[in-house]
Amino acid sequence: MGSKNTLLRKDFTIRCRGKLLSLSRPLVMGIINITDDSFYANSRSRSLQHVVTRAGEMLAAGAAMLDLGAQSTRPGAEEVGPAEELERLLPVIHALVNHYPEAVLSVDTYHAAVAEKCILAGASIINDISAGEMDPDMIPVAASLKAPYIAMHMKGTPADMQKNPQYEDVVREVLDYFIFKADACRRAGIADLVIDPGFGFGKTMAHNYQLLHRLELLHLAGAPILAGMSRKSMIYRLLGGSAAEALNGTTVVNTLALRKGASILRVHDVKEAMEAVEIVSFMQNV
Repeated sequence: MGSKNTLLRKDFTIRCRGKLLSLSRPLVMGIINITDDSFYANSRSRSLQHVVTRAGEMLAAGAAMLDLGAQSTRPGAEEVGPAEELERLLPVIHALVNHYPEAVLSVDTYHAAVAEKCILAGASIINDISAGEMDPDMIPVAASLKAPYIAMHMKGTPADMQKNPQYEDVVREVLDYFIFKADACRRAGIADLVIDPGFGFGKTMAHNYQLLHRLELLHLAGAPILAGMSRKSMIYRLLGGSAAEALNGTTVVNTLALRKGASILRVHDVKEAMEAVEIVSFMQNV
């Protein structure tokens, strides 16, 4: 009999604008960058028609949600500001709601005002790389909107996070952070919390793989885990090459994350992530 890993992944659900998403089987979140400076060139798009087409392809490939980002958060990225974020995001949200009314849209921002306007425009989920650290209004706003909230761990800011990050025990420190953050979010009134260990955000390559190796321990925070490693430097610097050549490595680390109990994979390549989910899910139930 194979193990179903029931200790690693609980049957979490998240409610998105009245639509209940079950996480008993892992879901895939497709990345759509409405920027011209994201680290992976093929994910960039400033054309509305290209975004609509790309979104349709991801949904057809099996994406359960789409994550829309208008601010690059690669190391050293310049901040564009909330006004520019909204100028980029709102037309995309309106277009996607019109073309794909059943799609679950996530907005990748650390500005509470941007999150609020995007949720009111039709997005469902707030994905905050700072977990409320960069805007103290974010957690209260997420609670008031009754939106699922993805809280990510990041040491520092995108401008300085990769300048010699240090931990005594990265897994313990990230877990302690999420136990505290989950309590703060729940006390604020957030019912649907997802945690993201923040691969590549204030971590060395060793830190990233230590987190992946012991990812199941983060379940002690009592929330589903999102793994976002797609085409990141933790893959291509280890293997050699570039982000454009990191698809195979991405599938490997995504598979490992699934085996450790990740509930959501945030990816550039939906088809390949769905295949990983299919195989791992089948193996865990044979």
